[in-house]
Amino acid sequence: MKDSILLDKSFDFAKRIIKLYKYLTENKKEFVLSKQLLRSGTSIGANIREAKYAQSKKDFISKMSIALKEASESEYWIELLKNEYLTEKESDSIIKNLIEIIKMLTKSIKTAKEKNKNNE
Repeated sequence: MKDSILLDKSFDFAKRIIKLYKYLTENKKEFVLSKQLLRSGTSIGANIREAKYAQSKKDFISKMSIALKEASESEYWIELLKNEYLTEKESDSIIKNLIEIIKMLTKSIKTAKEKNKNNE
């Protein structure tokens, strides 16, 4: 995987999650859900970065699949935060970015699986 839009988007998303975490802990005094979101939201890009140097196609698919799971988990934490700590506009904006990443991850995994199947 060469440097890609997905790497950039996941990195930007991680930076946004870090800012959100700081906001939630400093201004809203929310520490539990925000910590979970911090972990899953920054893990997406870390796993995509690991996939860049995967040892095999199967390793690549595994790392990208973990990133997809972390993205799904992040969506869950954002939805929970929406009820008490985030406005609909704030949460919708973050989820919009996340859904874009999820779609790109899904497409990348599907393509990699097809290529791997063809090479077997």
